[in-house]
Amino acid sequence: MIRDQETLNLLKDSIARFVREVLIPNEDLVAETDAIPTPIVGQMRELGLFGLCIPEEYGGLALSMEEEVLVAMELAYAAPAFRSLVGTNNGIGAQGIVIDGTPEQKAAWLPRLAAGEIIGSFALTEPDSGSDAASLRTSAVREGDDYLINGVKRFITNAPEAGVFTVMARTDATRKDAGAISAILVERGAPGLSLGRIDRKMGQRGAHTCDVIFENCRVPAANLIGGKEGVGFKTAMKVLDKGRLHIAAVCVGAARRMLDDALRYAMERKQFGQPIAEFQLVQAMLADSQAELYAARSMVLDAARLRDEGRDVTLEASSCKLFASEMCGRVADRAVQIHGGAGYVSDYAAERFYRDVRLFRIYEGTSQIQQLVIARNMIRRAGA
Repeated sequence: MIRDQETLNLLKDSIARFVREVLIPNEDLVAETDAIPTPIVGQMRELGLFGLCIPEEYGGLALSMEEEVLVAMELAYAAPAFRSLVGTNNGIGAQGIVIDGTPEQKAAWLPRLAAGEIIGSFALTEPDSGSDAASLRTSAVREGDDYLINGVKRFITNAPEAGVFTVMARTDATRKDAGAISAILVERGAPGLSLGRIDRKMGQRGAHTCDVIFENCRVPAANLIGGKEGVGFKTAMKVLDKGRLHIAAVCVGAARRMLDDALRYAMERKQFGQPIAEFQLVQAMLADSQAELYAARSMVLDAARLRDEGRDVTLEASSCKLFASEMCGRVADRAVQIHGGAGYVSDYAAERFYRDVRLFRIYEGTSQIQQLVIARNMIRRAGA
């Protein structure tokens, strides 16, 4: 499904050069300051990174799923915080509008998202609703030409920087199922919208999350995605299929970086008069990591091609997210082990990546939720 291999290669090469010449040298600065420098954000805009997956008519590059995962693997070679900033614009922060938005909503928001003029954010998780997304409590009550939104969203990626939130809210108080949920666009600065303090996380400094609080937040009814109530949960699931493939690709990119660093260290570090890379037990960790990395990459590319063909890839996307995120965690653990004591101090990237990649097994569906999704889809397909 690669539409133009030469153009894609040029894009990948440009991103790889940007990663190595700009992002990696600034990883320590981002970790220390918990912020991505403004000039780097500007360079991201110039490269078109905020609009990779937004349709061309709105200023994006309209990458196919296969192209997207290949680019994500390159971008994720640097600290995950960099990818996170642009990731929501290309994924969960914009795809609800791309997939189900009205022509007016697309025209109003997608050009600004593609240009990086604003950051998109996806507000689904709540204090008592995460994996069980259908049980969310945030309400949106119609009042004339507006909705009044009340509730709290938690751990919302890029919320402190967001210019627009895709908010999942219950628009039908008489129903308890997912059919009561709608997706509504809420602009930053809307009356009744406020943000909690920025979360202090285990890793991924520079990638921010916080609570998003709605207190009689008044939003025009025209902001209802698709102009129809009760389809928000379906929109969210469509977005998450794509997002899970993207995160799986990010896991592949991060694992490749950690393995490259571990291999380089093993070839340089000497014990008993020889590089530790000559020791068979170190070789076993390197080999296991390489084999799992190759398997994850192959899975992601296969599933991406299936999605580009228009196939239902819910099972495959969850399989990729489960395997790639768990693989990434194992590679991170081995990378620290190969570095030995050096892997436990912040002088080497292995320590930071060990903390950063732990999140991949949690967000956009925990590993345990992926197992449930996979099994249920296996049963459904067998029954069909």
